[in-house]
Amino acid sequence: MSSYLDKAQNAFKSNVQGAASRVSNKRTFAAASASAPSPSPASQSTPSPSSKDQKRKRETLPVVYSQPSETGYGSDSYTQVTYIIEFLKKKGEPKSFKEILEYMSFMGLPDQQKRTLAAILRKHGRLEWIPDPKKKVQAWDSGKFQHRPIINVRTKDQLLAYLQRKADAQGVSVKELKDGWPDCEDAITELEKQHRLLVTRTKKDGHARMVWADDPTLRHPVEPEFETMWHRIELADPDDLVRKLIEAGQKPASEDPSKRVKAPPKAKDKKKRPPRKGGRTTNVHMEHLLRDFDHLRG
Repeated sequence: MSSYLDKAQNAFKSNVQGAASRVSNKRTFAAASASAPSPSPASQSTPSPSSKDQKRKRETLPVVYSQPSETGYGSDSYTQVTYIIEFLKKKGEPKSFKEILEYMSFMGLPDQQKRTLAAILRKHGRLEWIPDPKKKVQAWDSGKFQHRPIINVRTKDQLLAYLQRKADAQGVSVKELKDGWPDCEDAITELEKQHRLLVTRTKKDGHARMVWADDPTLRHPVEPEFETMWHRIELADPDDLVRKLIEAGQKPASEDPSKRVKAPPKAKDKKKRPPRKGGRTTNVHMEHLLRDFDHLRG
């Protein structure tokens, strides 16, 4: 038993001595490395293989590869439709899908993107798709496209026919006419001189704003002498006319509203609050102090 304990004690001592020697070696190595002078530039230019091994290796950063661009074509195609509408609007005639692709420089697009663009153009409200009469079964790129204006009028005769078909007396905006007929100003002026159009114009520039249908058969020439006589007739003064109508017991339609005698406004009756009933009596315990005892004197 004693021999076993001796062996254990000796092993423990040897372990302690070994640990102490290792700690002392680390301290001496750290002191030596701190006191060592920094290498000169010449020695840095030609490092030895052993110094390379001692240098700390830098951590390698993860490689970031370039991400692919967006492959979706939906939003981009809707943006390009605006330019296609302006192109067809300026041309004023039907154009094939191939001609549209050439104008937009889209000939190199993938077929899937071309099919998407063709489907969008066919369903667009400002464009009209004309099928190819030579084909019984239409392909995705067949037919032609043309601009569909707000008002489908491009000539003087079409404008007069459009105004005659109107069921109401509302005028037609020249701005909407220019959407499909940009140079309609000269035609409107010519029809106005022929008394076939009634036109309202802007005060600043004199441009046509609204147009209505006119009937030239309702206009009759009048001799200048009668025109002069007509303009010589003096109109009655509005104030005298109103006074004479009132004296005759009639109510003038042109009476000045500001001169009417207005009845004074009635004052609003304020609601009176009813008196409080059944209120709670306080200070009941002091009633005997407030009694009158004069009748008990003398």
